Amino acid sequence: MIIENTGLNGVKSELGHLDDVAAGLGFIRWQWENYRATYDCKFEDKQQGEEYFLRISTRAVEGKLEDPYAVLNIEDSYIGRATFPHGLDYASPIPEHIMKAAIQKLVDLKTKLN
Repeated sequence: MIIENTGLNGVKSELGHLDDVAAGLGFIRWQWENYRATYDCKFEDKQQGEEYFLRISTRAVEGKLEDPYAVLNIEDSYIGRATFPHGLDYASPIPEHIMKAAIQKLVDLKTKLN
């Protein structure tokens, strides 16, 4: 599921700064190549035994990802339920407490980047 109206779409940040801020909030830069990267944050629903991942897509607009001064543009934010062995199901319903926590992470990220 795409999370709309995060205020993050179009925000630009240097890679090194985004890595530091995101890591401080529990995100890990996961998939990446020369010009795009995703940042994932894991949420666990211990009652249901499910894991969910909040994923933020970024794209380099200046430089390449080997350079900490490369400028990234933040794009869409998604949330999905983890599936075996390596996937995310974006169509599954997200428990309310997980969605609230994910939205708070996005608010915190936007605040710290500004």
